Amino acid sequence: MREILDDIKQWQAAGQQVAIATVVKVYGSGPRPLGSKMAVSSEGEIVGSVSGGCVEGAVVEEARGVMESGRPKLIKFGITDEQAWTVGLTCGGEIEVFVELLKK
Repeated sequence: MREILDDIKQWQAAGQQVAIATVVKVYGSGPRPLGSKMAVSSEGEIVGSVSGGCVEGAVVEEARGVMESGRPKLIKFGITDEQAWTVGLTCGGEIEVFVELLKK
């Protein structure tokens, strides 16, 4: 979390909303370890990482929804071995990502 704090502080100082995504479960092989975080600003800026490939794009979209609704969300991502290469992920595992609005 420390590596993303400076950006979060700047975004909040500029009056932007911030959503935090955290890897809360990893099943099998995952691209990022448990506890990995990514922050998304209401202007679409991103810092940190929860996965890679298409998963992060999906997390950004979910983060925008969380900022609009104010309601947190738990998202599951699973990739079968057959699908792994077509969507840009090769690990074949599953992850759960919790996305929440960061309050000042």
